[in-house]
Amino acid sequence: MTLLSYGRYCDEVLAQTDALRAVLRGADLTATVPTCPDWNLRQLAVHVGGAHRWVGEIVRGRAAEDVPEERVPGFEGPGSEDPAALDAWLAEGAEAAVAALRGAGPDTEVWTWAWERRTAFWARRMTHETVVHRADAALAARVPYTVAPEVAADTIEEWLRIVSFVQEGGEDPEANELRGGGRSLHLHATDVPGAEWLIELGEDRFTWRHAHEKATVALRGPLTDLMLVFNRRLEPGSERVEVLGDAELLDFWLDRSSFG
Repeated sequence: MTLLSYGRYCDEVLAQTDALRAVLRGADLTATVPTCPDWNLRQLAVHVGGAHRWVGEIVRGRAAEDVPEERVPGFEGPGSEDPAALDAWLAEGAEAAVAALRGAGPDTEVWTWAWERRTAFWARRMTHETVVHRADAALAARVPYTVAPEVAADTIEEWLRIVSFVQEGGEDPEANELRGGGRSLHLHATDVPGAEWLIELGEDRFTWRHAHEKATVALRGPLTDLMLVFNRRLEPGSERVEVLGDAELLDFWLDRSSFG
């Protein structure tokens, strides 16, 4: 599996936002989001739209440092409880962020919190921020959720990179525990050829690669469901997936990669 193109990430930010808006239309916006229980559906939507606006501000201004939320126009939401206003606010924020990303191109240097300081980072990050929170919204609204295989695969790979980055920093005690013992996890999509990941907990850090090999624990199922489990949006005990081997190791991984 390979990364998506920069243009595809930009397209996906818009497409995923449109899909999120479709979930929200007619839904009870006061409903609690089961996977983010501190939020209701409206608060979840404002979080996503605020993130889009924040990134748009970073990219447009070619920011060399973090931009405080209070300096981001419209960050707090549409200023109206009207669902139509929320819908329009979400659309406008995504469109403005993508316009800024497309105008800058993938290699413009900007501030990020992570391993690369390029606009390419933000195009990918906003894609998967929206993909995963759309799943949260679908769960809250009790509607079906689907995502393209290549997007689901890249969501898994981006999260692996984020967890690796946090572990490399050495400051997160839970990420630091993802090492040692010669243990391994195998993610195996049953519906997409080649969508497999082997995560190995080495003495100093964990590593991952594409491989079909025996592991301490294996998680098998449709790719979208693997992605949802990996992002803690679907319980590993769900009948939609199968866990083979040391289920406690999978729980250990999910618990210690739960930041963010």
